Amino acid sequence: MALYDNLFEPVRVGNTEIKNRIVRSPHGTGLAGEALIAYHEARARGGVGMSTIQATGVHPGAPTGIPLFSDDCRPFLTEIADRVRPHDMKLFIQLYHPGASYPAAPESWSASAIPNPMGGMIPMEMTKTQIDDVVQSFVEAAERIRDSGLDGVDIHASSGYLLHEFLSPALNQRTDEYGGSLENRMRFMMEVIDAVMAAVGDDIVVGVRLPNEDYVPGGLTAEANAEIAAACDPRVHYVSLHMGAYWRFHKLIAPADDPLGVEMEANKVIRPVITKPTIVTGRIMTLDHASAIVASGEADMVSMVRALIADPELVNKARNRDEHKIRPCIGSNMGCVGQLMSNGRISCVVNASAAREDVLSFEPQDRVAQPKKILVVGGGPAGLEFARTAAMRGHQVELHEAMKTLGGQVTMAASAPHRADIGGIVTWLAEELELLGVPVHLHSYVDEEAIARMAPDEVVLATGTMPRQDGMQQSTPGSGTAGFERAHVYSSWDLFGFGEITHLEGPAVVYDDTGTFEAISVADVLLERGIAVTMISRCDSPGANLPYPPVTAGAARERLYNGNFEFIGNHYVRAINEDSVDIGVLFTERVRNVPAKTVVFVGYNAPNRDLWHYLQGNGPKAHMIGDVRGRSSIMSAIHAGNELGRRI
Repeated sequence: MALYDNLFEPVRVGNTEIKNRIVRSPHGTGLAGEALIAYHEARARGGVGMSTIQATGVHPGAPTGIPLFSDDCRPFLTEIADRVRPHDMKLFIQLYHPGASYPAAPESWSASAIPNPMGGMIPMEMTKTQIDDVVQSFVEAAERIRDSGLDGVDIHASSGYLLHEFLSPALNQRTDEYGGSLENRMRFMMEVIDAVMAAVGDDIVVGVRLPNEDYVPGGLTAEANAEIAAACDPRVHYVSLHMGAYWRFHKLIAPADDPLGVEMEANKVIRPVITKPTIVTGRIMTLDHASAIVASGEADMVSMVRALIADPELVNKARNRDEHKIRPCIGSNMGCVGQLMSNGRISCVVNASAAREDVLSFEPQDRVAQPKKILVVGGGPAGLEFARTAAMRGHQVELHEAMKTLGGQVTMAASAPHRADIGGIVTWLAEELELLGVPVHLHSYVDEEAIARMAPDEVVLATGTMPRQDGMQQSTPGSGTAGFERAHVYSSWDLFGFGEITHLEGPAVVYDDTGTFEAISVADVLLERGIAVTMISRCDSPGANLPYPPVTAGAARERLYNGNFEFIGNHYVRAINEDSVDIGVLFTERVRNVPAKTVVFVGYNAPNRDLWHYLQGNGPKAHMIGDVRGRSSIMSAIHAGNELGRRI
């Protein structure tokens, strides 16, 4: 018997049988060609029942990705369908028009002349002729998809795109037959659904993705969306529910700040009116959770996009009763959507092969001909990932960590409010090392003598960083910070239990020199203790240097600003006084004074490179990975450990 048997029961959708209940709803990747095929093929091999290729523009006036408005799309669609078919994963594609969210369009079209946060243009209110043109483009795209061998289409009426813009009373201010009443606002969507069903509905599956909550002020509520779902239900083969729009971007891809199953509360209002198979999503990170949702009748299929980015073998591992081997998603958004929005291509914090499946296998496939004795110094994410990868290839690996626990700064971060998920990867990596038989030594400080005694062939230094003791700020690197030595000045490490705090008293100033989650977590800790916080930063907002802050730091910002919290950006600390902090703007004379009985200084750390310098020409070959190289990022640490483990 497999784990979670109810997830492995097939489900009939239209004329198609989907082999299990784990699906992948559409999501942007920034990939094309072979890279996009290999990405979906990896999840097909991993056992996924159904996957939907990303939202894809149907109209030449707003082209996005695959050109569904032209026969030019057919060779690619035929190839990807042929590649996944042997794995019995049903392949769909999402049809949409981006509406006012697409700034590159020669003309931005929408229900009304209301700009979208992503577009920045005042769109044109569509004419009846333009509406008919778009309806026909949906039909022609669906026909091309059917003829290319895919199994279905997903009509996108959510996420703040064109059909959603017509549905929303906040975005649709028309006075014709497409505006006003809910029946009128649904008209465009219904015309699309009916036309597509008439053209292809007997040949392939036709579903619709609807909002459950859209978070557009004055927009659609769960109750209104239940009416929309009830109207769509008789017309389609399935209904997919999804939260959000760009007015509150982080709700589209809920980060770890949000509870697991964050969308299920709104779905409870809508699900009872739906008779067709229903797909849900929203921070469903484990098969245990997915199984509970299906068992309760809250959905027929569960989308687990990010969990399957982290581990494309998730379904097969559970089916084979190897759930403990599933590499966990940590829900940070820093690798997937954060990289997509920042760099145009998804990645994954914990899976270095994600979106690189065409050039990099999920796990190393080779075994070394001559195993080496390798000493790993440091048990943070870089050292752990390296040790696992190298051991899988047959090297004799031994890991030493100076602290009493593994995980390094990830363990500190996971102790902060709303950040516990991040620790999941450390726990998993530690368990993997145990399964691989890698010796791990805690409270084990490695120096030159220890290296000489152990006599490894090579040394991997994942020794991380430590808080600086001089108060250096990036804005004023030639000098320290006056008053930094005062007793009420602490580092984040002190606050998270890796130092000594004698007394915490409000009000507090948190100085943020890095623009990452570190200062946000410090503020969260202080606020939970009832201390008023003023964050001073050289950046213009909390978390400004995270990958695309609206999806990584957006929820945290809302939480902070909802508390006893103030933010002052584009400033540096001039001096720390006994009960206040003097701050200023670089290259100006103005000085401001902020009351502070406690100061937490979040700055750039000092890399622990003493062993590296010693080993240059004086001992075994040495490698540095992780924070010790000066890249303070869990993603860069894990990826570096994986890369070196495959190469060494």
